[in-house]
Amino acid sequence: MSRRCELTGKGPMSGNNVSHANNKTRRRFLPNLTETALMSETLGRTVRLRVSTSALRTVDHRGGLDAFLDKAKDADLSANALKVKKAIAKAQATA
Repeated sequence: MSRRCELTGKGPMSGNNVSHANNKTRRRFLPNLTETALMSETLGRTVRLRVSTSALRTVDHRGGLDAFLDKAKDADLSANALKVKKAIAKAQATA
């Protein structure tokens, strides 16, 4: 399982550990990912996604999962999130 946010595409970054003697060794900065169930009002069900905590704050700020996915770029979303986005668009078109 990759360490990548399914909504924002945020993944690991690399940098240096710097000691007191200024020795530098490579390290990885991993995103803070959580397995969460987000509610979709249009579909009327929950969707389980592996999301970073910063993406959760953005989902709340934009007014829920449906509004977030409506504005999200397809390139940033995972295959699972793209499926949910298309299902929401289809349900909104029929309603």
